[in-house]
Amino acid sequence: MKSGFLALGLGVLMSTSAFAGGCPADKVLKAARKLDNVTDGSKVKDEVVQTVDPAGWRGVNGLMMRTRRLSIEPGGLVPTHSHADRPAIIYVISGEIFEHNSLCSVPIAHKAGEATAEFGDLQHWWENKGTVPVVLISSDLVPVEMMKDPMAKMP
Repeated sequence: MKSGFLALGLGVLMSTSAFAGGCPADKVLKAARKLDNVTDGSKVKDEVVQTVDPAGWRGVNGLMMRTRRLSIEPGGLVPTHSHADRPAIIYVISGEIFEHNSLCSVPIAHKAGEATAEFGDLQHWWENKGTVPVVLISSDLVPVEMMKDPMAKMP
């Protein structure tokens, strides 16, 4: 029964949300740039809401499906991380947050009600420049060995 409500909720969420702003076409880089190595995640609260082990389903092995709720305080930073082996979808519940992306020459604003996909050779870090906390929902496919890695807690 829970999974039916979850599927219905995700369907409603995705049908009513907008996709987040992307990198302006004239700011997309042909080659990834080196980013600052941001490591301070002290103003980020990360709570695992639910996990699903899809092992054996359609040949999936070694991955966990995870949904988290993150709250980033004003001035807070989500440390630099990669999505090379951890695709994710981020939904902004409230606030506005800026993404510093290795494939874009300018920060990308993400606002409440928007969603963005993270995958491939992407490296990035996020920054709350506002005066109120930003709340995100992050769902990702995580290699099982990363579930114990503190950096895997970041979106």
